[in-house]
Formats: sequence, structure tokens, C-alpha cells
Amino acid sequence: MTDTVTIHGTALAATLALTLVVFSLLWLIHGRLKDASIVDYWWGAGFAAMAWLELALAGRAGPVQILVTVSVTLWATRLTLHMVQRHIEKGAVEDVRYARMREAGGPDWPRRNLVTIFWLQAVLQWIIAAPVHVALLVAPGDLPTGPGGAVFALGIALFAAGFAIEWAADAQLTAFRRLPGTRGRLCTTGLWAWSRHPNYFGETLVWWGLGLAAAAAAGGLWWVLAAPALLTLLLLKVSGIPPLEAELQKRPGWAAYRASTSAFVPLPPARRLAVPREGAE
Repeated sequence: MTDTVTIHGTALAATLALTLVVFSLLWLIHGRLKDASIVDYWWGAGFAAMAWLELALAGRAGPVQILVTVSVTLWATRLTLHMVQRHIEKGAVEDVRYARMREAGGPDWPRRNLVTIFWLQAVLQWIIAAPVHVALLVAPGDLPTGPGGAVFALGIALFAAGFAIEWAADAQLTAFRRLPGTRGRLCTTGLWAWSRHPNYFGETLVWWGLGLAAAAAAGGLWWVLAAPALLTLLLLKVSGIPPLEAELQKRPGWAAYRASTSAFVPLPPARRLAVPREGAE
């Protein structure tokens, strides 16, 4: 028992140290580039790195651990490549949200943002990774059976659905942005006709799925669902939708799009308004 607690503590400390070190290095690089957007490069990749590190430190790799690690790695690889590609296609300029923080932060901003952006994201990443920590360090290696097995399967299904939705939404938005004459316009086609933020919805499904799978695999550690709940709260109320929509509302057609389209959960678009589907963000 003591050895197990030591392994768990070592693995958790190592993953926290890893995230803090990498985000600190990104902070040093961003100082030269004057571009805090590169912090997003490690958001997905960091979860995969923590999973592989914990897999190695735990010294065991049952079906649960392999399935969760591979799933997180696939999700992280896709998201990281998308974030890098999007940044490059924008001309490697700083995201408008970070740029506004820089303008408001004054001359001391380059130092303060080490804590307010980079270390804050490091700690949040480590906390939101609770399903990964539980699956890799606490859950037995064998797949659960009975009711727990059904919940585990549901979690993996939710993960897969969220992964597909997030991938499709990002691909549709990227394709729209590459069309001539779409700069400064709202994408209101495909999944973006059903939700103003389908990519965020997919992201939350990914983590609720992982949370359910981890809780079931660990024999009912339902407290781990606090992690996807935190992510959902951040996307809905803090760092996701609110600052993004503050920028989107400046675009033509925003009022009609907002009135006819669900903010988060994909729903059929309201037919009461004639919103020009000229093809959000």
C-alpha cells in the first residue's frame, strides 16, 4: 500500500512539474515573439504527455490504461496540429484575446502573464486531467464488467462522439476560412448552423466521456467528474464563449445568427428568422 501511494504521489508530482516547466519555456519563447497564442500549442499535447509519463511511472499497462492513453493521444495530436495550423494560417499573429490582454496589461504584462496565463493554464490542465490520473494510476488494468462496464462503454462512446464533433467542426470552419471573401464573416453552415460553438461542445463531450470511463474503471470514483464540470464551466462562462462572442458580435449578421442558433448544444436552427446561411468564428 505504501509503495502504491508513493508511486501515485511521484507520478502526480512529476506530471505537475512537467506542465509547469513546459509552460514556463513557452513563456520564455513568447517573450521574444510577443505572441501568447503559442500557449495553446501545449493544451492538447500536455494531456498526452502526462498520460504517457504516468503510464511509464505506474509500471503497469492493462487494457484500461492503454485505451485511455491511446485515446487521449489521438485527441491531443489532432487538436495540436489544428492549433498550430490555424496559427500559421493567421500569419502567426497573436490571438485577438491575448492581444487585448496585452494592451490592457501595460508594461508589466510580460512578467505578470507568466502567472495569469501560462502557469494558470498549467495548473488547470493538470486538474482537468483528473480522469487521466485516475485511469492511469488508480483503476485496475482489466476492463470493468457489469454495470460498471456499461458506464465505461458509455464514457468511451461519448469520447468518440465528442472527438468526431470537434474534428468535424474545426474542419468545417477551416474550410470556410479558406474560401475567398470570407474574412470577417460568420461561418453558419454545417455544424455551425446547429451550434455557435460546436467545437467547444465536442471538447466537453470528450472530457465527460473520459471522466465517466475513468470513474467506472476505478470502481465508482465519481468525484473525478468535477474535472469535466470545471472545463464546461470555463468554456461556458469564463475563457471560452464569453470573450470569443465579444469579438464575434462585431461581425455582420451576428444578431440574427445569435437569435436563431443554439449557443452550445447542437440543435436544429430556428426557422423564425431568415438568417443568411452564407457560411462562426
